[in-house]
Amino acid sequence: EGIDMGPSPTDAALAADLALPIEELELTVRSYNCLKREGVHSVGELMARSEADLLDIRNFGAKSIDEVKAKLAGMGLGLKDSPPGFDPTAAAFDADDNGGTGFMETEQY
Repeated sequence: EGIDMGPSPTDAALAADLALPIEELELTVRSYNCLKREGVHSVGELMARSEADLLDIRNFGAKSIDEVKAKLAGMGLGLKDSPPGFDPTAAAFDADDNGGTGFMETEQY
């Protein structure tokens, strides 16, 4: 039907990001060592894991999760169970700006 023009530039950029070694994320030594020990070597392998999967890794706790999610969010990516477009850095910092509720109202009722 249509003309096959190959992968779009965004597809190529995404593929390059997924193939990026986790060393390039500049994680803390603890996070990096835990991921390497589990056999996670690329950003794509990291994104295939959920938060629960990562928490099952010995010595990989909430701080490591937050660090990984922030690094991925900086690249426009996320973990397997992260909602699309979710920015953990915005969620962490916006909680104080909403009267202490921890929720952001995006719709008027």
